[in-house]
Amino acid sequence: MSCDGAPSGETPVLRDALTAAPLKDWGAIPTMIDGISRTAGILLSRDPDNHTESGIWTCTPGLWRCEVTSEEYCHFLEGSCTYTHDDGDVIHIEPDTLAFFPQGWSGRCQIRRTVRKVYLIR
Repeated sequence: MSCDGAPSGETPVLRDALTAAPLKDWGAIPTMIDGISRTAGILLSRDPDNHTESGIWTCTPGLWRCEVTSEEYCHFLEGSCTYTHDDGDVIHIEPDTLAFFPQGWSGRCQIRRTVRKVYLIR
């Protein structure tokens, strides 16, 4: 399922978030440190201003630099990774982990097993 972002009278709904498909290829992470992490997903909603969006996101293993430019709420459904903030704080992600990344968060992301998450960026 995808949404073109235009306002409508319908509420977008995505069933079976863990297995929903097909995923659209969103390309490689541009800030790689080691490996080649590729992303894919399903866009569920996007506001007309193109700032707030939600959906499913997946990413393959690798190590990359992460700069959060807008607040992001995440519910990780599968996979394993570690986010390490520039100040040294470490967040271990496993299935069924909720995380909120504030705008301005920066550090590294090390994905060990492909992750899949439900996200809301605003």
